[in-house]
Amino acid sequence: MPHKRSPFARFWTVLAVLMALAIAVGSLMPAQELPEQMPWDKLQHLTGYGMLALLTCLTGVTRLKTLIMVFVYGVAVEYAQTLAPGRMGGDWADILANTLGALLGIVIATVIVALYLTMRRR
Repeated sequence: MPHKRSPFARFWTVLAVLMALAIAVGSLMPAQELPEQMPWDKLQHLTGYGMLALLTCLTGVTRLKTLIMVFVYGVAVEYAQTLAPGRMGGDWADILANTLGALLGIVIATVIVALYLTMRRR
C-alpha cells in the first residue's frame, strides 16, 4: 500500500468515520432495542469491521496502523457494551470476528489499490 495520500482521502475518511459511528450505534444499543434472534452475529462483526478497515486503508493509512486502529476500536466498543443496558460485552468471539474482518478488509483494500495503480500506469 503506497504511503502517498489518495486524492480521494477526505472522501474515504468521511466514509470510514461514518462506518465507525454506525458500528458504535449498532453495538451500543440497549438489548431491548435489538432483534431477538441475530443468527448472523459473527458475520455482521466480520463485515462491519472489514468495511471499516477497507475504508481506513483507502484513506492512505498503512496496513499495520489500520489493523492496530481497527483492533483497538473493536476491543473498546466490545467492552463499552458492558455499559449498555442488557448487554454483556467483552465477547472474545466477537473480537476475533472483528479482527478477522479487519484483516479481510485490509487484503481487499490492498488488491483494490494494486488494481487501480496497474490500470493508471496503462
